[in-house]
Amino acid sequence: MKSILIADTTREERERIVAESIGNIEGACDGCSPGLAEMYQDYIEGRRELRQINMEFNARYTSGQMGPDMGGCDWANR
Repeated sequence: MKSILIADTTREERERIVAESIGNIEGACDGCSPGLAEMYQDYIEGRRELRQINMEFNARYTSGQMGPDMGGCDWANR
Protein backbone atom coordinates (compact mmCIF):
# COMPACT_ATOMS: atom_id res chain seq x y z
CA MET A 1 0.00 0.00 0.00
CA LYS A 2 1.27 3.43 -0.90
CA SER A 3 1.75 5.99 1.84
CA ILE A 4 -1.13 8.40 2.44
CA LEU A 5 1.02 11.03 4.15
CA ILE A 6 0.82 14.55 2.77
CA ALA A 7 4.52 14.51 1.84
CA ASP A 8 3.98 11.38 -0.25
CA THR A 9 0.81 12.40 -2.10
CA THR A 10 -0.44 15.06 -4.47
CA ARG A 11 -3.59 17.08 -3.85
CA GLU A 12 -5.40 15.01 -6.47
CA GLU A 13 -4.36 11.77 -4.78
CA ARG A 14 -5.58 13.08 -1.42
CA GLU A 15 -8.94 14.03 -2.96
CA ARG A 16 -9.24 10.51 -4.33
CA ILE A 17 -8.25 8.94 -0.99
CA VAL A 18 -10.94 10.90 0.85
CA ALA A 19 -13.59 10.28 -1.82
CA GLU A 20 -12.92 6.54 -1.87
CA SER A 21 -12.96 6.37 1.91
CA ILE A 22 -16.23 8.24 2.35
CA GLY A 23 -18.05 6.76 -0.62
CA ASN A 24 -20.69 8.42 -2.75
CA ILE A 25 -21.08 11.82 -1.11
CA GLU A 26 -23.77 13.09 -3.47
CA GLY A 27 -25.91 9.98 -2.99
CA ALA A 28 -25.95 10.12 0.80
CA CYS A 29 -29.43 10.12 2.26
CA ASP A 30 -28.64 11.07 5.85
CA GLY A 31 -26.91 14.37 5.10
CA CYS A 32 -23.75 13.66 7.11
CA SER A 33 -21.38 12.66 4.29
CA PRO A 34 -20.89 16.22 2.99
CA GLY A 35 -19.85 17.19 6.53
CA LEU A 36 -17.29 14.41 6.48
CA ALA A 37 -15.88 15.73 3.24
CA GLU A 38 -15.51 19.18 4.81
CA MET A 39 -13.85 17.64 7.85
CA TYR A 40 -11.09 16.24 5.64
CA GLN A 41 -10.51 19.43 3.63
CA ASP A 42 -7.37 20.26 5.66
CA TYR A 43 -5.89 16.92 4.58
CA ILE A 44 -6.78 17.52 0.95
CA GLU A 45 -5.20 20.98 1.11
CA GLY A 46 -2.05 19.57 2.76
CA ARG A 47 -2.45 21.32 6.11
CA ARG A 48 -3.07 18.36 8.48
CA GLU A 49 -2.55 14.62 8.26
CA LEU A 50 -5.49 12.21 8.33
CA ARG A 51 -4.29 10.89 11.66
CA GLN A 52 -4.50 14.36 13.24
CA ILE A 53 -8.00 14.97 11.94
CA ASN A 54 -9.27 11.57 13.06
CA MET A 55 -7.68 11.88 16.51
CA GLU A 56 -9.30 15.29 17.03
CA PHE A 57 -12.69 13.99 15.92
CA ASN A 58 -12.44 10.94 18.19
CA ALA A 59 -11.40 13.07 21.17
CA ARG A 60 -14.39 15.37 20.77
CA TYR A 61 -16.80 12.49 20.15
CA THR A 62 -15.75 10.39 23.14
CA SER A 63 -15.69 13.44 25.44
CA GLY A 64 -19.33 14.18 24.59
CA GLN A 65 -18.55 17.49 22.91
CA MET A 66 -19.91 16.14 19.67
CA GLY A 67 -22.06 13.27 18.62
CA PRO A 68 -25.55 12.02 19.27
CA ASP A 69 -27.60 13.34 22.15
CA MET A 70 -28.01 10.41 24.51
CA GLY A 71 -30.46 12.16 26.85
CA GLY A 72 -33.58 10.41 25.60
CA CYS A 73 -32.39 6.82 25.61
CA ASP A 74 -31.71 4.17 28.20
CA TRP A 75 -27.98 4.92 28.24
CA ALA A 76 -28.67 8.20 30.06
CA ASN A 77 -30.12 6.25 32.98
CA ARG A 78 -27.18 3.85 33.40
